[in-house]
Amino acid sequence: MLILIDDREIVAVGYAGGFKSEGVCSTGFCPADFRGWVETVADHDLQAVEAFLIGTCRDRSNYPGWIRERSNAPIIAINETQSLDQTLDLFAAGFDDVVKKPIHVRELLARIDAIRRRVSAGAAKRDDVAVGEIRVFFDGRDPEIRGEAFLLPRRERRILEYLVKNRGRRVSKTQIFNAIYGIFDENIEENVVESHVSKLRKKLRAKLGYDPIESKRYLGYCLEDPAGAVPAGLWDGEQAGVGARTLVADAA
Repeated sequence: MLILIDDREIVAVGYAGGFKSEGVCSTGFCPADFRGWVETVADHDLQAVEAFLIGTCRDRSNYPGWIRERSNAPIIAINETQSLDQTLDLFAAGFDDVVKKPIHVRELLARIDAIRRRVSAGAAKRDDVAVGEIRVFFDGRDPEIRGEAFLLPRRERRILEYLVKNRGRRVSKTQIFNAIYGIFDENIEENVVESHVSKLRKKLRAKLGYDPIESKRYLGYCLEDPAGAVPAGLWDGEQAGVGARTLVADAA
């Protein structure tokens, strides 16, 4: 989820439409409300924020300080005009990047991913990440399996990208929902995540011959190391608290 901050609601609405077309959720904030929110929002909600985009507002140079108290997400200033002095002042204030309008949302997403790669410990030097035979891109392109395009609907692609970013770690349904739909979307139920993940797992299983997404009820999902994956239809001897062997099923 992206946070957009601008004095003009119409600007945030315009960007939100562009990001939505790329399968990325965003939420606009009035500058007067933002500081109170970022200082009090729950940690697990703030973890869903992938970047802060700050447009026209008063005291803009103060925003990085407020944000860095709680989050390491990229902070990008969006300027209306080109000014060297203003750009240098914003970098000095702690912004990670400064861009000038007009700028396409896909370029903003690419810049966000580039910043995240630089600041992440051990981050890859590439614009893509491979997990086994799966390769995902973070610029809107479809993922690939064995070098061939693996076409997915936007939501399923975003979920796969999120799981790849968190590979080897278990993420909850709520974390996936917040990352894909945002923490302010009250019109969509969290259970929609189960449907999307179920469809994604079936497509991956059909293409790979095994299911790379391991799930545990109430605990969430984890993109597994393919070396430990179980071929589709085989038995998995592990079941929490039970010694009996159970058939690997789509728990999504």
